[in-house]
This record gives sequence, C-alpha cells and structure tokens, in this order.
Amino acid sequence: MSLPLPTRTTVLGWAAAALAAALAVAAGAPLPAVSAAAALAAAAFVAAAAADLARARRAWQAAPLVLTRRLPAALALDQPREIVLTLANPGRQAWRLELFDEVDGRLGHRGLPLRLVVPAQSALQAGYLVQPGQRGTMRFGAAELRLATRWRLFELRRRSGAEESVRVYPDFAKVARYAWLAGDRRLTEIGIKTYTQRGEGTDFKELAEYRTGDDIRHIDWKATLRFRKPIVREFQDERDQCVMFLLDCGRRMRAAEDDAGPGHFDHALNAMMLLAYVALAGGDEVGAMTYGSAPEHERHVAPRKGRATLHGLMAALHDVQPQPQQADIRAAAATLMQRQRRRSLVVVLTNLRDEDADELAPALALLRTRHLVLLASLREVALREAVEQPLTGATAARRVAAAHGLEQARRDAFAKLAARELLLVDSEPRDLAATLVNRYHAVKRAGLL
Repeated sequence: MSLPLPTRTTVLGWAAAALAAALAVAAGAPLPAVSAAAALAAAAFVAAAAADLARARRAWQAAPLVLTRRLPAALALDQPREIVLTLANPGRQAWRLELFDEVDGRLGHRGLPLRLVVPAQSALQAGYLVQPGQRGTMRFGAAELRLATRWRLFELRRRSGAEESVRVYPDFAKVARYAWLAGDRRLTEIGIKTYTQRGEGTDFKELAEYRTGDDIRHIDWKATLRFRKPIVREFQDERDQCVMFLLDCGRRMRAAEDDAGPGHFDHALNAMMLLAYVALAGGDEVGAMTYGSAPEHERHVAPRKGRATLHGLMAALHDVQPQPQQADIRAAAATLMQRQRRRSLVVVLTNLRDEDADELAPALALLRTRHLVLLASLREVALREAVEQPLTGATAARRVAAAHGLEQARRDAFAKLAARELLLVDSEPRDLAATLVNRYHAVKRAGLL
C-alpha cells in the first residue's frame, strides 16, 4: 500500500499560513503571539487532515472501487480502438479520482489519465484510445487510482483491476473493407480490377439464358433445343486449388519508408492476409511458411479451406517480426518442397535487391519443378523519390545518378528472373495488396495453376 500524497490544497494551505505569519511579524506583531497562533493553526490543520485521511481509508477498506476493463477480441495494427473501463462503487462515499491505466509500452494511447467522479453506490464508464504500433501480445496491468479525500487534503494511491492481454493482428481492416467493397461491387476504389464476367473461367458453373455480348462458343445447343431459346454455359475460376505463402522474415524486410508508418514486413503481411481472404472466399486452400528467423521462431501453417483458416493465419503470424539476419531462401525452398507435395501457387514475399538474384534464382527454380511461383517484391519509395528529385546542383545530380544506377541494377535482376518464366510483382508497399490480388485473379483466369 502506497503512502498518501498531499494535494495542492494542502501545500497551498501551509504556504498561506507561513506567509500570513511572516506578514504579521513584519507588521510588528509580537513574535510569541504569532508563534502561538501559528502552532494552534498547524495543530488544527493536522487534526483535520488526519481525520480526513482516516475517514478515506476506512471508506476504501469497507468498499473499494472495482475496475473492469472491456477489451476487444483483437486489435489491428495502426487502427485506433477504444478501451472501455467500468468503475463500480459499492460504498456510500463518492470518490473524485485520477485513473492511470497500466498500458503496454508498445501501445500508443490517448486520453490518460482519466479524471472522474464516481457517485456512491453506482458505476461509471469511461474510455481512452489505443493505437498499436507493433504486432504481438499486448498486456494491461492493474490500473493506479489516485483518490482524493473528502476535503481534498490527501490523495490515496490504490491499484484496481486484473492483468489482461490482447493480441495485435495485422491490419485486418483492409480485409473487412475488401469484403464490403466486393459485396457492393466497388473494388476499383482500392485498385482491384473488376472480377470475372459471364462465360470466363475454367470450371463449369451453371446454364443461363443468352445475353448480348456472351461468347457464342459457350452456347449449349442441347439445352437451347430443349428450352427453345439460346442457352449458354457459364464458367467460374477453378476452385479447390492451393495458395502457399513463403514470407521473408530476414533483414531485408526491416526496411521502412518512415518512422511513423508500418514497415515493409507489415505491408507484406497485410497484403498476404488480403490475398488469403480472396483465395479462401474463392474456394481455395491457403497456407503459409516463414523463413529468415531462428528455427524455433519460424512458423508453418498447413493449407486449409474455410474462413476459419484466415483467423488461424492471423493467430499464428500476429507476433512474427523481421530479424536482423540474412534469410536463407534456398533452405526455405527445400523445406517447402518437403512439406508441400501438392502443386500450389507459391507466393514469395520479399524485398529483392540486385545482389540477391544469384541466390534467389536456384531456389525459385527448385520450387518451379512442382509449383507455380509468384515472386512479389517490395520496392522502396525512397528510391523513386531520389530518381525524381530535381537537379538543383552537383550534389543532387550525384544522388540522382546513384539512384538511377540502383534502379537499373534492380531492373536487371528482375530481367534475369523474368527470363526464367517466373511470375513477378514489383510494387511499392502501399500498392502491394491490390497488385497481388489482381495477379492472383489473372492466374486463375488463365488457368495457369
């Protein structure tokens, strides 16, 4: 139990009494009389303060406040959410207090401390905002309450509430927005091209009445004769296929465009979750494997169907962080070949540099012996900005020339890989999710898998 703290009222009271005594002495009042009056006033103040403090302690011991915290089932990276607190006061004394919730240091928060008045024999709700800046499991400790005594001479410091935790997942708000836009047929708002029209795809879906613009090659003549009107066969993208993600957790993925926003790894994770949602909604299996971290920290999620698979992916990868070491893509490819026997679309998410091409090529070639491989690489925005900066002097010209050299080396590396008939995506972080979904749809329409 912490010691009580004197309030501003107490400090100002003592200061006022000392000032009054000094002014009285300066005005010529007898020192013994001033001393006696000051001692009497101090004794009265101490007695009142002691009574005030004792009453507050008895009230707390008889009926302490009970704090409960309502946490969401999960938090999303960089998305603000309100944490709702309920303070129940079973006693007959109202409390004026400041509440300091013990929030995980990796959670940004706004609105603390809370200044509240909790009436007697009632409950009060209040809240504050948190905005996670990092994925993982975040912990909340018991909150500290600073309770003012009735005459506001002291503050009691007490703790209330249980220790709790909540997981911070990748930004699944993008997945939820995709689902809403897909239902409303406005996918172009997030850069995703419109989906399959009638007659496209490779799997038979159903028979439908012919409409202007339908491909006459899809007319079903037997059904046309039976119904005495033109009937066409509709197709859909193939289902029951498999999408396997190979996620780089090495030092390349620690890159970030700015200190405030998400890094390349989080952009890749968000894009992966969105594509996983799309593939699962289309009837495909989805799985994932990480590489580039210590063996005990690597994750493997076997391919499965159903919406629950997305929750499983988020739960398995929510706390994965890129490590300051070079990822071994060759070893990862060999491991994936052992684990994934069924032909799949393997989506490799990484940050390719020109010096990585020689190591990456044989690993991708190994994967291509069984799987269809899509290499998705994140491109730094800073490189584009360096290329586009104005030539204001010799220093700027050298920077632009160096940026052009790096960009050309990157293009050459991609050209070497493209010569091996690989599917490639080279995208800035903010565009990766939509680009990946569009490429997935193209693969399905073309029947490449």
